[in-house]
Amino acid sequence: MVIIVTGSVGSGKTTTAKKLAKKLIYSYVDVTKLIKDNKLYDSVDKKNDCVVVDIVKLNKFLIEIIKLDKKIIIDSHMSHFLPKRHIDLCVVTKCDLKVLKERLKKRGYSAKKIKDNLECEIFNVCFEEAKEAKQRVFVIDTTKRLKIDDIFKEIRLLLKEVRKK
Repeated sequence: MVIIVTGSVGSGKTTTAKKLAKKLIYSYVDVTKLIKDNKLYDSVDKKNDCVVVDIVKLNKFLIEIIKLDKKIIIDSHMSHFLPKRHIDLCVVTKCDLKVLKERLKKRGYSAKKIKDNLECEIFNVCFEEAKEAKQRVFVIDTTKRLKIDDIFKEIRLLLKEVRKK
């Protein structure tokens, strides 16, 4: 099974993805690291303090990884752009705005970057894009401490449904 974990920056994607990978005994893929290590970006956006990712290159790279490993968790706020045929489940992390703002402040983000990421959460950008891409979506609220066993039980049921199809 291939599971992608997406959501706004600071919403708990990495914590969720790593815990799920450990619980399921799946490989964990950190897309941010892949992008940097393999130069899967076109340029650096200094104004927004980020890289401009080449989604086509990124998707091709991820699809090659998926071909090699069918038990994988992919962690990225861009993972929902992968074609649906390669993905069994899309987990979207959500977070209360006050908590998210504090998380982003602790990371030392600029006021503009915090505002941009809060807007992404307010408008459910990752969720809406995942639905638009027709991904099978499961939403997790990470505001409070994650109870990975509870999440695992629900995901296991969803994965059983996927296997039946």
